[in-house]
Amino acid sequence: MQDFSAMHGALLRWYDLQGRELPWRVRPKDRARGMSPNPYKIWLSEIMSQQTTLAHATPYWERFTAEFPTVIDLANCERETVLSMWAGLGYYARARNLHKCAVTVRDEYQGIFPVDEASLLKLPGIGPYTAATIAAICGDQPTNIVDGNVERVISRIFTYEDPLPKGKKGLRNLAATLVKDERPGDYGQALMDLGATICTVKNPKCDTCPWTQWCKSHCEGTQTNYPKKEKKAPLPIRYGYAYILRSGGNFLVERRSDKGLLGGMLGLPTSEWGDKSIDHRAAPIARNWQKLGQVKHIFTHFDLRLDVFFADVEAENLSHLDQNSLIWTQDASALPTVFRKAVRLAMSER
Repeated sequence: MQDFSAMHGALLRWYDLQGRELPWRVRPKDRARGMSPNPYKIWLSEIMSQQTTLAHATPYWERFTAEFPTVIDLANCERETVLSMWAGLGYYARARNLHKCAVTVRDEYQGIFPVDEASLLKLPGIGPYTAATIAAICGDQPTNIVDGNVERVISRIFTYEDPLPKGKKGLRNLAATLVKDERPGDYGQALMDLGATICTVKNPKCDTCPWTQWCKSHCEGTQTNYPKKEKKAPLPIRYGYAYILRSGGNFLVERRSDKGLLGGMLGLPTSEWGDKSIDHRAAPIARNWQKLGQVKHIFTHFDLRLDVFFADVEAENLSHLDQNSLIWTQDASALPTVFRKAVRLAMSER
């Protein structure tokens, strides 16, 4: 039988010695020097690190905090600037909600980021996990923080059999039994660190884990059997065309509609993405389009095959197009990854 108080203490002692050093994190030794966590910077780190690695998200966090030192700075900038700086992080609804949330904090909270769980849950783009994390770290509230790393740890400790995603609620309930009032922010971060660095998907480092003696799956030698997961169906494949229209050293991009995938981002003109029944009616102009090749990109719910077409044109020949949504540029860095792949293909082929 698990001794939850002993587990809590063992994890905190491990965290004090082994917890990760992160640029937004205030460690116990830092608190002793009078430092305190910044809820704005914690929020940025949490939103940016969703669905990606910390190694990938950290440079974005550093650029954003340098450009926008406070939430008011972020709220006061143009949304298009946020979208441009976000390019490459994926899940672009997060970028739109990031700016919307900053504006809400500026206008409704006088620029002071709330740190209580109930208020955080009312903000755009903040769900239960992010609200619990900010409230624990910055508000010292004993919240129940459960991300993918925590799900893995808890499922192994308790040999939890219900497969994910249906079993998420039960895992949250088990995780809640371990939450204590003592150092809730450090405990939540310690639990996430444990999953990220020790209780990993493959080859967990059980010999250095502070919870080994209480872990049922370790006792049974079944660690990598958890968490149980429902078998995923293969991703459907969608097809589309992307058009690179060049004039001199520039190529044409457009501002995508807020609705739908990659909403609000700059992108290459494309056809609809669906089955293979595609023609060139979606091309920005009638032209003798040259097919350069195909790029592949995996989204959450489908796998995309995008045929890339190229044409040269004189800029004055585009006077009939809607110039409000079209932009000539030489820089692909503000484009989502799928379109950067297409531009790289074009550059390698020309």
